[in-house]
Amino acid sequence: MTPEEKIKSLNINLDSVTKPIGSYIPCLIVDNFAYISGQGPKMEDGSFATGVVGKDIDVNTAQDHAKRCGLAILSALRSEIGSLDKVEQVVKLNGFVCCHSEFYDQPKVINGCSDLMLEIFGSKGVHARAAVGVISLPANISVEIEAIFKIK
Repeated sequence: MTPEEKIKSLNINLDSVTKPIGSYIPCLIVDNFAYISGQGPKMEDGSFATGVVGKDIDVNTAQDHAKRCGLAILSALRSEIGSLDKVEQVVKLNGFVCCHSEFYDQPKVINGCSDLMLEIFGSKGVHARAAVGVISLPANISVEIEAIFKIK
């Protein structure tokens, strides 16, 4: 199944690209690489999931937030390149988790996005990754993830 077929079979809607809140663009293509700016966990109503993981939000909820970041990443990418079938490889994810100083499960949180990439792209979804904790994120969002893709 192609990535676009997989998206359709999972009833995933990627039509809404998040408008930047700063002086940047959601996706920049350089040579055969797509660089996706940090994306937050966009909810169905257009708002963003907020809070501190390990305090206001548990790991399972935060994993869902990371998955939502992944969906926003895919929306930005598809908007720029037209079809996810053009992805040759998910190269890298950089995940940021808003958490308190005694929280150590950032990798489990970012798995929400990593697992989505594997589900959509199969072996092309295997990637390098960073998962770090931070004291705050823009607009009090709980998770932010940026990505790099190699494009055919």
